[in-house]
Amino acid sequence: MSSKHVFTEEMVGFDPGREEKKISSTQYGMCGSVSGLVTRLVVQPFDVLKIRFQLQIEPTSKKITTGKYSGIWQAFKLIYKEEGFTSLWKGHVPAQALSVVYGYVQFTAFEAITEVMWRVNPRCTDQKWKPVTHFVCGGLAGCLSSTVAQPLDVLRTRLVAQGEPKVYKNLVQAASKMYAKEGIRSFYKGLVPTLVQIFPHAGLQFGFYSFFKTLWEISFGVKRQDPYKATGVNESLVCGALAGIFSKGTIYPLDMVKKRLQIQGFQEARETFGRVQKYNGMLDCFRIILREEGAFGFFKGLAPSTLKAGLSVALIFCTYEQCIMLVREYLHDDNTLESTR
Repeated sequence: MSSKHVFTEEMVGFDPGREEKKISSTQYGMCGSVSGLVTRLVVQPFDVLKIRFQLQIEPTSKKITTGKYSGIWQAFKLIYKEEGFTSLWKGHVPAQALSVVYGYVQFTAFEAITEVMWRVNPRCTDQKWKPVTHFVCGGLAGCLSSTVAQPLDVLRTRLVAQGEPKVYKNLVQAASKMYAKEGIRSFYKGLVPTLVQIFPHAGLQFGFYSFFKTLWEISFGVKRQDPYKATGVNESLVCGALAGIFSKGTIYPLDMVKKRLQIQGFQEARETFGRVQKYNGMLDCFRIILREEGAFGFFKGLAPSTLKAGLSVALIFCTYEQCIMLVREYLHDDNTLESTR
């Protein structure tokens, strides 16, 4: 391989060893959007189940049946019976819009921030520091994308949370009613716990993904002969799934509090599901959940959530890397490819 054109295997994040036609921010963003779109289509039913569990005040245990939902299979059957199969994709339009916007901003920001970090301190992309660098950059990118996409997240949560009869018929009506009744600030309910949650969550996703990839390559002696080839699909899926499960399990209580706060002012749509509760901010929400539901109350919906997290992060990184590979192949003609091998 010519020393002038060095390509490393890294597909996620800036790599100073790669000399190539530069991929634009728009192209990074579009790849992120595609990964978000594909992932959301597959995991939306898990999201619906997770949100239903998180918003239930009563215990979700199979031994205590005071609550409406007591397990994944029971909840699935009940939702299907009462609301139909398509209800498992309830809120899919705002959720899909959220995923596309979030993916675009997140990966655009992540690629840019990792480049800035390298220019400030070139050693940060060394193998031993890369997981830490990706944690910090992923956290910052997550905060930025969450702030941009927060209104869509609130709308998605409310559409999923409502039962029958519906308070909101569609995304436009939901936005209109929220603005008229609760004002512009209603679109940013839960933003503080979202940001508190998203920095470690997004950071851990990127950090764990980098860490598990390194572990995979050391364990299996993986050496990439073709610098244009993306990470193997199996490697991407396994490392992404582990990153998703570990990161979600770490920050789950914050996600729980965020969801509870996002439906404040929307309690009338929850009355058919069981008890409703009013919270005066993030700390008050923590106190009330701990007092009335116990420590396990912070982990309601953990099973569908971790299933969804493992599947979604695996699909996000795998799809993103494959998209980036296609873009790089499009940018480089055959002569350039041959000269680097």
